[in-house]
Amino acid sequence: MNGAKLARTGAALTVVLAVIGGMLAAVIGCTRRQLPGRMTNVAGLVAPLKFHMTDQGGAPVSATSFRGDAVLLYFGYTHCTDECPTTLATLADALQRLGPQANLVRVLFVTVDPRRDTEPVLRRYVSDFGPQFVGLRGTSAQLTRMIKRYRVTYTYQKPYPRGDYQVGHSSAVFIFGPDGRARLLAQNGAPAGIIAADLRHLLPARYAAGHEHGDPPAGI
Repeated sequence: MNGAKLARTGAALTVVLAVIGGMLAAVIGCTRRQLPGRMTNVAGLVAPLKFHMTDQGGAPVSATSFRGDAVLLYFGYTHCTDECPTTLATLADALQRLGPQANLVRVLFVTVDPRRDTEPVLRRYVSDFGPQFVGLRGTSAQLTRMIKRYRVTYTYQKPYPRGDYQVGHSSAVFIFGPDGRARLLAQNGAPAGIIAADLRHLLPARYAAGHEHGDPPAGI
């Protein structure tokens, strides 16, 4: 192997290790903070968007339901007191910075606590963050498939005396392009400005005006 090929191989391995390390470090409880993260290019390293679940209105949806839009995928639960609302508020801030281009983005909030996160609960929760936010819940099998596909984890903590409990879960946001392919990984603490700036590269300004949700912009 020549020096140039060896250097390219080493650089690729460094990226893979950094992504895996970041995803493992992202497994936290909702009451615990991490150091701020940055956006990571995961093109070709994370599986394309694929799932079958039910949205907050009870309608069955899949990855193809959102084809043509950039998708931000986040796993959490509505009873989370810190990490989930903070992350979703940051994503809402990022979308506001996009202006009209925000109509080309959907944020999919997948609950890891479907027992408590019923459809009405999810509907009220995601509505607080904006029209681009969609709550998703699934059967145990559907959730397990999605968790394994994106190599995230969640754990139920010991219940409090009154029966309430917390759920530790991965905190990264997976970002997919309009074609459904994984592009970026936003670690916990990534600023709204950085998220918005990188999303703009996935959503060229010339496609923003007049785009109808569900109609893929030509050429992307």
